[in-house]
Amino acid sequence: MNDRILVEWDDRYLVSIPRIDEQHKKLITMTNTLYQGCLEGDAKARIYFMQAIHGTVDYVKYHFSAEEKILESINYPDIGDHKREHEGFIRHIFEEVKSFESGKKFVPNDFVRYLKDWILAHIALTDKKYAQYILNLKKERRLTIEL
Repeated sequence: MNDRILVEWDDRYLVSIPRIDEQHKKLITMTNTLYQGCLEGDAKARIYFMQAIHGTVDYVKYHFSAEEKILESINYPDIGDHKREHEGFIRHIFEEVKSFESGKKFVPNDFVRYLKDWILAHIALTDKKYAQYILNLKKERRLTIEL
């Protein structure tokens, strides 16, 4: 593994919805890009984060919205819990960004590792649950829309 890469995509994270899988891959790429900024030293990392973090947050919100629309369209029974996980993550990220922008102690490397851990765990556990639900709908021929 490249020492400038924090995490590599692995097909075990696939949820078998092509647009969501592509968004997940982009989240991994964005995490690695933020990590590369951390390797530049504190002053450069802070400047880099100011430029990159808002784009990352915006993309995370876009992805969550897209995912939730799909879950709503299939009447996913655990959508409430899924949305709460998303909301908690966004809240935490906003708090971190606010701390960063206000000049409080902020360790970019810790932030990026949190981002990586949360995204991978969310895909591997929470997203895989809806992927299994969708697979079951397909097997039972009860999926009436194209995803």
